[in-house]
Amino acid sequence: MSETQPEKNEPAAKDDQGHQLSIRREDIEETPSDNLSESNEEAGSVRIVSEPQDSEQQPQRLLFTPPIDIFGTEQGLVLRADLPGVCIERLDLQIEDNKLTLFGRVEEVLPEEAKLLHSEYQVGDFYRSFILSDEVDYEQITAKMNLGVLEITLPRVPRAKPRKIHVQSE
Repeated sequence: MSETQPEKNEPAAKDDQGHQLSIRREDIEETPSDNLSESNEEAGSVRIVSEPQDSEQQPQRLLFTPPIDIFGTEQGLVLRADLPGVCIERLDLQIEDNKLTLFGRVEEVLPEEAKLLHSEYQVGDFYRSFILSDEVDYEQITAKMNLGVLEITLPRVPRAKPRKIHVQSE
């Protein structure tokens, strides 16, 4: 993975005290490898990833960059990702070192006796990662999936409320 670069229009939300809650996309490094083709980092882009096998011929899988909408609320940020064909069992969400990573695998579903005659739908995997600000409460992050749309809620860390400190004399 390469170092991260902020996007041109980095989504951010500010609370009433002006604290900024932000997230930025982590760009994938273009590495010279037999397993990875040229990378295009725009949402919806596709890379081809080979899966090593024992046979001489290696099948290739498509790796999609899913389109994501990000919006701010009073409580924090919400991400919505289109992941058509990904079921919850094949979805992996992780947070490590301020990095949110989502990976979803789509399996081709064909009856055993069927023979594919024509295909316009491409089967592959989805991958996207983001660097989160310290304003996100990592312990309270939630996610739900509905009809191929993943919604991740990133709540803001609660701020300590101002209070008056009583000073005692000796």
